Amino acid sequence: MRARLLRILVPAAVGVSAVLGAGLVLVSGRPAVAMAGPASDRYVGIDSVPRAPLPALGPDAATGTYREDCGRNLDAHRNADNLLVSPGVTGSAHHVHDYVGNVSTNALSSNADLAAAGTTCAGGDRSTYYWPVLRRLDRMGSDAHAVGGGVDGNMGRILTPSKVVIEYRGNPVSKVVAMPRFLRLATGDAVALYSDGSDIRAQWGCSGYPDRFTTRYTLCPGGSGPTRTLDFPSCWDGLSTDSPDHRTHVVFPADDGLCPHATFAIPQLRVTITYSLPSGVPYAVDSFPEEKRDPRTDHGMFIDVMTDRQMSVLVDCLNSGRHCLAA
Repeated sequence: MRARLLRILVPAAVGVSAVLGAGLVLVSGRPAVAMAGPASDRYVGIDSVPRAPLPALGPDAATGTYREDCGRNLDAHRNADNLLVSPGVTGSAHHVHDYVGNVSTNALSSNADLAAAGTTCAGGDRSTYYWPVLRRLDRMGSDAHAVGGGVDGNMGRILTPSKVVIEYRGNPVSKVVAMPRFLRLATGDAVALYSDGSDIRAQWGCSGYPDRFTTRYTLCPGGSGPTRTLDFPSCWDGLSTDSPDHRTHVVFPADDGLCPHATFAIPQLRVTITYSLPSGVPYAVDSFPEEKRDPRTDHGMFIDVMTDRQMSVLVDCLNSGRHCLAA
């Protein structure tokens, strides 16, 4: 269902929580274009979110980290495609994705195209990293009449992240092995409202609160902005670069980091996306129309296009316990 647009004047005393309950989002105290937004129970104050526990480290743990600076999509590389899930089908996502890394990624990209393309990553990594855009709901977007945007119910102005951190981590139980080139990874559940919930991996937070995650949109205090942390699976079957469901070839470890039988620990990808947003301004992630922009639908995709040398450097960094920055 497409969002209905309203123009409303709100008294200064009316807060965000009041208007969210009515399914509207506004800027208090002045006229604003308001769009239907998620219900108020989809938001939570960050102070109400408990701290996440850290797994204990075993004697063979790979304790290193490897970070890359791939920018924050200042070139506005966006489309409504999903190369991993629906290759060859343009507009299949019915929502807009933000990309960093490989500059060519779209529904028609082949492995050869990705390997030959440029990249926004400072270290030369041509991998593609992407996720649904986030929008502030008190501003009209330029794509209100476009597929993936307003045509699919995703109203609001797209927010460019203030910071994107691409980080690979080791494993708390064992050393890691190299990912194969062109490995596909998916995290999260884009159809969370109509699934059994087992694939939900949404982790919303606020800057300055690195150990607090929730599946609801976070209300952050002044000076802090919303964050999204996308943790990808890291237990590989040792054979395949993809699978029919894009998940069974690489699965998540147990809470203690142990990989299931007949799988191997690979570098664990974490993408952390931060936004600068005034306190009290509502926001929502893009989703399929029927998912109603629910925060639990947050998800991300990755295609590894690192060279063998680049992957070897990454694995050595993690297994030796160093903290590296690609350059």
